Amino acid sequence: MSEPATLVQRTIRQIEGRIERGEWAVGDRIPAEGRLVEDLGVGRNTVREAVRALCHTGLLEARRGDGTYVRAASDLNAALQRRLRRAELTHILQVRLALEREAAPAAAAHRGEEDLARILSALLARRRARESDDAAAYVERDVEFHRAVVAASGNPLMAELYESIVESVRDSIASLLPNWTPELPGANAHDDLADAIARRDPEAAAEAALAHTRTVEAAMERMAEGREPATGAQ
Repeated sequence: MSEPATLVQRTIRQIEGRIERGEWAVGDRIPAEGRLVEDLGVGRNTVREAVRALCHTGLLEARRGDGTYVRAASDLNAALQRRLRRAELTHILQVRLALEREAAPAAAAHRGEEDLARILSALLARRRARESDDAAAYVERDVEFHRAVVAASGNPLMAELYESIVESVRDSIASLLPNWTPELPGANAHDDLADAIARRDPEAAAEAALAHTRTVEAAMERMAEGREPATGAQ
């Protein structure tokens, strides 16, 4: 490998490192080219090549006239996002629910006090959004609840996988929202899951996660059958 290519690869690794450490979060705009040149100690051409390569992999996204933004938190995240853009909603939901079912009993077994506080806070915010009929806020709070449960599992790889599909999770919740009704099976599964995790009861947590799966499946059936949408939250 030539020296210029080695320098570009080293610059790529530096940028990747800052993203993985959370210095630049997903959705953040990275510093302008001139600032990167100064911070990374390389030339403009090297910075341009590195940024171009990371845009190609999906880690970064260049927006004309606006700058370059972090699109994914890791190579795994970027790869999964590329694949998810070609996936059907049903397949995305199957993966999402499988991760959530595995995470639930693990969270009950391994959660800490901070984990529980995050779960309960998200649950309360979710309930308030539902009661106020704020669909957008409800989707965000529901996503945060499930993220908190998966994070509490004590399995960092599972948490990273879930974070990699979180945008698709958000889209799936929004898609199914009009097909939720209170009489669907497992409508109280989120409350039951949080309670099981608080009591450190893996078996009850698994049952609650399965009940939630049935709720989502029922909403999917309603959507597939083209029934009259109902107001509410899934």
